[in-house]
Amino acid sequence: MKGIILAGGTGSRLYPLTKVTNKHLLPVGDKPMIYHPIEKLLEVGIKEVLIVTGTEHMGDVVNLLGSGKDFNCRFTYKVQDEA
Repeated sequence: MKGIILAGGTGSRLYPLTKVTNKHLLPVGDKPMIYHPIEKLLEVGIKEVLIVTGTEHMGDVVNLLGSGKDFNCRFTYKVQDEA
C-alpha cells in the first residue's frame, strides 16, 4: 500500500510565517509539520509515500526528507500543477 501527503498550497492563512517557508516545514511541537503524517503512515505499515508540493518549495521539502532512508521508507515527489 502507498501513502500520499498533500503538501502544496500557498499557506496564505499562516502568512507571514509562510512568506519564505512552506507551511508543512514549519515546526509543530519539536518537529516539522510534515513529519506528523509521515509517522502516522509508518505506524500503519506504509513504506512508500508520494509527497505532492508546489515548485517553489519542492527543493526545501526534498532537502529535508530526502529519499526516505532516514525514515526507513521510500519517498517519491510530484509537483502540484495548480493550487
